Amino acid sequence: MPDGSKPLTVTVLSAISEVGAAEWDECAGTANPFIRHAFLLAMERSGSASPQTGWTPRHLAARDGEGRLLAAAPLYLKSHSFGEYVFDWSWAQAYERAGGQYYPKLQCAVPFTPVTGPRLLVRPGEDGPRLRRVLAASMVDLARRLGVSSVHVTFPGGDEYEGLGEAGYLQRLGSQYHWTNPGYQSFDDFLGQLSSRKRKQIRKERDAVARTGIRLSTLVGGDVKARHWDVFHAFYQAVVDRKWGRAYVSRAFFEELSASALADSVVLVWAEDGGEPLGAAFNMLGGDTLYGRTWGGGRHVDFLHFEACYYRALDFAIAQGLARVEAGAQGEHKVSRGYLPNATYSAHWIADSRLAEPVARYLVHERAMVTEDMASQTEEGPFRKG
Repeated sequence: MPDGSKPLTVTVLSAISEVGAAEWDECAGTANPFIRHAFLLAMERSGSASPQTGWTPRHLAARDGEGRLLAAAPLYLKSHSFGEYVFDWSWAQAYERAGGQYYPKLQCAVPFTPVTGPRLLVRPGEDGPRLRRVLAASMVDLARRLGVSSVHVTFPGGDEYEGLGEAGYLQRLGSQYHWTNPGYQSFDDFLGQLSSRKRKQIRKERDAVARTGIRLSTLVGGDVKARHWDVFHAFYQAVVDRKWGRAYVSRAFFEELSASALADSVVLVWAEDGGEPLGAAFNMLGGDTLYGRTWGGGRHVDFLHFEACYYRALDFAIAQGLARVEAGAQGEHKVSRGYLPNATYSAHWIADSRLAEPVARYLVHERAMVTEDMASQTEEGPFRKG
């Protein structure tokens, strides 16, 4: 090439199985389990992310002249906006009212997983900025060739977000609730940093669950058996049904995950009463982070959800010396329990200027509102002032 950089060939893959796990993970790294080959493969093999569910794989793979994979991106052709957690329903409705066709679209994301992490994956030691620009441009080229409305990159890292903005993508700001660990040696150390009122509230909630006699255990890796997944998925389905939602992840996904290279990353907080399962919180362990993913429960017990999803996660993180727990989006009740708002990002390329221009104007105002809201929630957080 004129600048002396290596020539590249970018191909579109119709399944993650078309690339080797080792070479994909060389680009993805091991710190974030959700972008690992094994996680994406479990999604596809289980039918959770498939053409039948509206997630048609169109992953990008950039190789040099010797055939080495230098960069990659998890990419899907989407026929809807379910399972993304960065909501663009209003954009679709506005465009279609104006006579446009919003679907299909391209989505660079981890299916059903609102967890921040790399999306434009680059092999260590290579020219990261250049390769990310290549991937960003290749997604736009593919969108044009397919004649689709747009490209959406959801929950990328901050550096990727800035780079995508420089590449002409529209930038969107969101927030999630994360807990950070400055080096606590015990849960009481954490409580000691809270205001008296919040400290008493959490102790009251934990004591209330303890007095019920419910047995909670934290199952890791091989401790999680098929019977646990059977019950958990039934609970998950019941929660979805109660909320009039849509069960994205199949039972087979959890079986695939437990049989994969990520089996030891599974952390399941299990609650039962006299042998009767009451609920479970599904987490994934990363390099220095515990990612809270999904809660499934049956009979309601006061504060059990908080204990299983939030407090047991903190217990685990402190014991393992983890830097953070990510509890995901939604739920301002998380703030009073030590999970403070953190910025999340997305980037959007829209082909038609009639939609792109009003969306760009809207995003300017939305970013200001999100920034103000995060600052307000942080100021009202549970930690002692001064």
